[in-house]
Amino acid sequence: QVQLAESGGGLVQPGGSLRVSCVTSGFTLDYHAIAWFRQTPGKQRAEFLCMVKTDGSTEYVDSVKGRFTISRDSAQKMVYLDMDALTPEDAGMYYCATDLQPYRVGTTPRFWGRGTQVTVSS
Repeated sequence: QVQLAESGGGLVQPGGSLRVSCVTSGFTLDYHAIAWFRQTPGKQRAEFLCMVKTDGSTEYVDSVKGRFTISRDSAQKMVYLDMDALTPEDAGMYYCATDLQPYRVGTTPRFWGRGTQVTVSS
């Protein structure tokens, strides 16, 4: 049974940094791409932010490139998102998600966690 569970969200000041984590189970992390998404109020669909593929390569949307870093620890079955230079526009519910595909995660993945809330405010 595939399960994903995010943690680490919270309140951070603009310009600050935060790490959110995703613990995975029910599948082999090394063999599947996994992504981070963000849901903000007023938007119908969660926004894809980044993903790490089975070969370790990564993809980022332009809005987070250079500020966010996705990584994984396969032994611990963990996926991390390190976020720097946060702005109020980065606030939202952060989800990890997978389609159990090696090189892609769709816009509406099959498997999601419940999310962790990130607030960016002074």
